[in-house]
Amino acid sequence: MQHDLIAQARTWLAEDPDPETRAELGAIIEAGDTQELAARFAGTLQFGTAGLRGELGAGPMRMNRSVVIRAAAGLAAYLKAQGEEGGLVVIGYDARYKSADFARDTAAVMTGAGLRAAVLPRPLPTPVLAYAIRHLGAVAGVEVTASHNPPRDNGYKVYLGDGSQIVPPADGEIAAAIAAVGPLADVVRPEDGWQTLGEEVLEAYLARTDAVLAAGSPRTARTVYTAMHGVGTSVLTAAFARAGFPEPVLVAEQAEPDPAFPTVAFPNPEEPGAMDLAFATARRAAPDLIIANDPDADRCAVAVPDTATEGGWRMLRGDEVGALLAAHLVERGATGVFAESIVSSSLLGRIAEKAGLGYEETLTGFKWIARVDGLRYGYEEALGYCVDPEGVRDKDGITAALLVAELASVLKEQGRTLLDLLDDLALAHGLHATDQLSVRVEDLSVIADAMARLREQPPTALAGLAVTSAEDLSRGTDRLPPTDGLRYHLEGARVIVRPSGTEPKLKCYLEVVVPVADAAGLPAARARGAELLDGIKRDLAAAAGI
Repeated sequence: MQHDLIAQARTWLAEDPDPETRAELGAIIEAGDTQELAARFAGTLQFGTAGLRGELGAGPMRMNRSVVIRAAAGLAAYLKAQGEEGGLVVIGYDARYKSADFARDTAAVMTGAGLRAAVLPRPLPTPVLAYAIRHLGAVAGVEVTASHNPPRDNGYKVYLGDGSQIVPPADGEIAAAIAAVGPLADVVRPEDGWQTLGEEVLEAYLARTDAVLAAGSPRTARTVYTAMHGVGTSVLTAAFARAGFPEPVLVAEQAEPDPAFPTVAFPNPEEPGAMDLAFATARRAAPDLIIANDPDADRCAVAVPDTATEGGWRMLRGDEVGALLAAHLVERGATGVFAESIVSSSLLGRIAEKAGLGYEETLTGFKWIARVDGLRYGYEEALGYCVDPEGVRDKDGITAALLVAELASVLKEQGRTLLDLLDDLALAHGLHATDQLSVRVEDLSVIADAMARLREQPPTALAGLAVTSAEDLSRGTDRLPPTDGLRYHLEGARVIVRPSGTEPKLKCYLEVVVPVADAAGLPAARARGAELLDGIKRDLAAAAGI
C-alpha cells in the first residue's frame, strides 16, 4: 500500500508542470509522509454541477495546474463531441492564488484542441464572464473562482453557450471526458494563439447594467460598500457612477483584491464577523445602506440602519432582500416568471401570485433558476439575485446592488426605508421568518450519518409543530428531479435539509409563517417567529445527531 502510494505520487510528480506544487509534493515524498499522500491520492476531485472546487496543493485531490489542464482537456473533448470544433470559449478568473495560471492553462488547452479561446482582460466579477459568453457568441465559458470559500481554495466553474451553468447530463459527460484524458504530455498546450480581450467587453457589460434601473428613477441612496477583498470594487463603483448614484464609501481595508483575505476568517458576508469592518465604516459615514459583494461579486449582501440592533446596523437575510427586490419589480410593472430554489422563502410565491405573475420553484443553484422559461427575476436565499436574465443568466451581485440602491432611493423620497417595506410585506402576506442551521464538518461522514439518521427516524414534530408531510427529495417529485435532500412541511413552517454542493457543510433551511392582523401585532409576530425558529433548530439538531 505504502509502496503503491509513493509510486503513484512519483508518477504524478513527473508530469506536474508547476514548480511550486512539484516542490511541495517532492518534499512530502522525501519525508515519507504516507498519511498526507493518502489524503492527496485517495481519488480525484470530482467534477460535478458546481464544476471543481477544492484546496490548492499537489495531487489529484487538490486544485492545481495538472487537475485544471485535465479538466480543460476533458471540456474541450466534450465540446468537440458536441460538434463545436472551432467554437469560442471565454475564460474569466478572480484574484485568488493561481487563478490567472489556471485561466492561462485553460486557454492554451482550448487552443491546442482546435477551439478558439478568449481570456477576460484581468480579474473581474463572475457575472462579467456569464455576460460575455452570450455577448460574444461563445460555445462555452469557464470561470476560475472559489467564490466565498476560504483563502486556500480555488475552483473551476463551467458554463455552456446559453450563458448558464452546466446541469445533468452535461456534467456527467464532461466528467467522463476528463477521466478519459491520458498523460499530460499528450495534451497539446501552445504558448500562444488565444485572445486576451480588452476593456470593451467590460464596457458592454456596464452599459447593460443601466437596463436594470427604471428611466428617471431617483438615485439618491448613499452606500458603504465592501468587496470583501475580492474583485468587485472597480466594477461596482463604475456601475454606480454611470447610473448617477452617490459614490459609495469604500471599506478601505477590504477594497482591493487580496487572495489572503486578511481581515476575515471566511470571505462570505453571511459568516459571523465578516461585516464588522463595514459596520464600523457605516457608523462613521452614516449612509442609507451597506452593500457587500462576495469575492467574485456574484452575491450581494445588504445591511440597513436599525436602532433595535446592537451596533445600529442589521444584515438583511437573503430571503428579505429577495422579497424586497420582487416587490420593487412588481411595483415597476414587471411581467414574466419569478423563480427561486426550494430552500428560499415561500414569500416570493405569494408576492408573484398576488401580482398575477408566474412562479416556479427549482432545485438549489442558479444553474436551475436561470433555465426557467420566461424568467424575469430569480433569487436564492444565499444572497444570489438574477435581476437581468436577458443579460446575465446567473446571479449577479453588481446589478442586484444597483436595484437595491434604486429601491432604497425610491423609499427615501417617500420618507420610508427597506424595513418599512418589509413590514408592509408581512402585513400583506404574513410574517415569513427564515433561518439556517449550518454545520461545517472536517469529516464528511458526519453529514452522511445525519442524513441517514433523519431518513431512518424522521421527526414527527419540531418546536411543538406537527410534521404534516415528509419528502425524500432523492426520489424526485412531480416537479423536481432527484437531489440529496429532505423536506418537511409542518403546521405553519417548512424545513429542508441537504448537504452543501460547494462546501463541507450540512445545511438546514427553516421557515415559519406567522399571521399578522395589523402593524401593532408585528413585534409579537417577530418574537413568535424567532421562538419557533430557535425551537426547530434545537429539535432538528437533536433529530439529526449534529
